[in-house]
Amino acid sequence: MKRNLLFVAFIGATSLLGSCSKDKSATTGWNYNDKKWGGFELHKYKEQETGPNLVYIPGGAFTMGLMEQEVTYENDAVPKKVTINDFYMDETEIANADYLEYIYWLHRVYTDLPQVYQQALPDTLVWRDKLAFNEPFVKYYFRHPAYQYYPVVGVSWVQATNYCQWRTDRVNEAILIRDGYFKPNPQQTDNDNFNVDAYMSGQYEGLTKKNKKDLGPQGGNRKIQLQDGIMLPDYRLPTEAEWEYAALALQGNAKFENVNDRRIYPWDGISMRKNETKYIGKMLANFKRGNGDYAGISELPNDGGVITTPVHSYWPNDFGLYGMAGNVSEWVMDVYRPMSHQDVSDFNPFRGNVYMKLKKTDDGYIAEKDSLGRIPYVPVTDEESANRRNYRTSDNIGSKDEMSYNNGQQGYDYGNTTLINNKARVYKGGSWADRAFWNSPGSRRFLDETQSSSQLGFRCAMIRVGGRKWDKDKKRKFTAGR
Repeated sequence: MKRNLLFVAFIGATSLLGSCSKDKSATTGWNYNDKKWGGFELHKYKEQETGPNLVYIPGGAFTMGLMEQEVTYENDAVPKKVTINDFYMDETEIANADYLEYIYWLHRVYTDLPQVYQQALPDTLVWRDKLAFNEPFVKYYFRHPAYQYYPVVGVSWVQATNYCQWRTDRVNEAILIRDGYFKPNPQQTDNDNFNVDAYMSGQYEGLTKKNKKDLGPQGGNRKIQLQDGIMLPDYRLPTEAEWEYAALALQGNAKFENVNDRRIYPWDGISMRKNETKYIGKMLANFKRGNGDYAGISELPNDGGVITTPVHSYWPNDFGLYGMAGNVSEWVMDVYRPMSHQDVSDFNPFRGNVYMKLKKTDDGYIAEKDSLGRIPYVPVTDEESANRRNYRTSDNIGSKDEMSYNNGQQGYDYGNTTLINNKARVYKGGSWADRAFWNSPGSRRFLDETQSSSQLGFRCAMIRVGGRKWDKDKKRKFTAGR
């Protein structure tokens, strides 16, 4: 009798396990990943892989805006509490070596389109000053190996955005090579190069090593798709809110969900110097201490950087990010408007949306790739958005004359009374040539997206897909959903 009870208990337990099996649909009972049952695939997914040079930034609520006295009296960084989703950000600014790799690839691949390489080159003339002898930096700063791990400068917002797109393709191509789907292919030329969208739409073959088996009724092989969870999301510039949140790095400042110590800079306290006994008095960032003082005297330099310094200089903040104050200011995605802090959403705030979609032919197929090997994107039309409740058009550009804001309620006379238009992009943080005020993460400035500066660089960011990445050492558990 006891054996029968144990047997019944065993059968019941296995039946329960079978009903919850990840290989079978909980709602239809159909098998997943089974050709005999139609071939619908559902893959196990642990968590997002951390891409090269990225640091995981756990999201949360913080007060966005200026925590320092506003010496410019522009009132365009009014404090506002917002929440940021989890994301990733580059540990350092993009260095000359990183950007040299990029332009080398462009020069090697686009043999029939030399203008692509030319348009991507940094403007080294940003170092030129009509009343200073900076010509050595014009010649040497970008290409000489002595500066290879210094932050790249002279790069416009447009160029930085193009670099992010290129990096997305190269990183995902490297992942597919690592996982055995491709062989390295140095013979790619012109539009026959790996692009994520072109590959997934069947418009790039490459040196295939293996393919994913198609479990559908037709069988055969197929390309890697988004639902396989192998490739990473897009690299991009961070939003202004993401950059500011990452720079403040309010780790270890909370008590019972309250942040009791507001940070002016990316570290605790109001001093620009280290207060630990071992490093007491050392500068925490590379900035201009006073008129004519970029690095201190030769016998006792203060920050050690007459111009920029290597990207791993100084101490990282509490998120592990280097250079979030000083060295170079950094581009972010946002279009600049003085009133952004009052206007934008309190969740993932951002101004700059122009809703896009992959271009398709009249019969609904994805369009052919262009001369660069990419599938073109086109704006979503007003007609396509007419019946949406959450948006019709983006609210960053106002009316179509590109000179107004908020549908004409506040006008901008570009070139006469203001430099603000839809090409004005925000940049954040202080630089080697800035005073300490600009090292406050809440400070903000803008520049035309086609212009560049010897004080301005960038770093990339990436969205975190899925839930929170928990610290395994602390053995915290988190369950959401089924």
